[in-house]
Amino acid sequence: MKFLIIIPARMKSSRLPGKPLIDLKGKSMIERTFLQCRKVISIKNIYIATEDKEILEHCKKKGIPCLMTKKGAKTGTDRVIEIAKKIKSKIYINLQGDEPMFNPKDLRRFLNISVKNLNNIIIGYTKIKSEKEYFSRDTVKIVFDKENYAMYLSRAPIPSNKNSLFKSAYRQVGIYSYPRKELLNIKNKKSYFEKFEDIEIIRFMENGKKIKTVALSDSSISVDTQKDVSEVLKKLR
Repeated sequence: MKFLIIIPARMKSSRLPGKPLIDLKGKSMIERTFLQCRKVISIKNIYIATEDKEILEHCKKKGIPCLMTKKGAKTGTDRVIEIAKKIKSKIYINLQGDEPMFNPKDLRRFLNISVKNLNNIIIGYTKIKSEKEYFSRDTVKIVFDKENYAMYLSRAPIPSNKNSLFKSAYRQVGIYSYPRKELLNIKNKKSYFEKFEDIEIIRFMENGKKIKTVALSDSSISVDTQKDVSEVLKKLR
């Protein structure tokens, strides 16, 4: 297989417990994320990865392919590493399970670029729209070089300035592409700055890996709080 899309999901989110099964106008969040993927690719290329039997049973009922992973995985990346050891593919696309509004056009663009760059770790980004988003700890900010390789990611407002003013900045979008060899060669253990920032892609940066970035639209909503749920419901209406 050239690629697999893995959608990690767990019930024990610290900020919004049980969020994969939150009802969003008749469909769960995890089902909506899956259905956005199905608009672009075949079902045989998509798996939910979870440690929770409740999510497994929900997926079975909805006809969504789901794989059980070990309990206690610290991040979605660790679940993808576990799947990479079981199912062989050239690249693994990790789409966060809390992206129920992920734009299928963005997914198609990201897939096309990933398949053409099989040896690169790739992440998505988009422009930050407001000062509030820029200063929010829930927004992962990113800075990159002239060749679009990530320099650093942080929950702090970066790039910053001596007056702490919002000028222009970018945020990470919750999608990653990993070559199999990179997943098999990285430890299933959080690195120092990854723990500090709570941003999983930093583990690869700390191990000297270059991270290619791809511009995507700003239509995705990463659901971390009840307010984000309300925003998704508003868009669905």
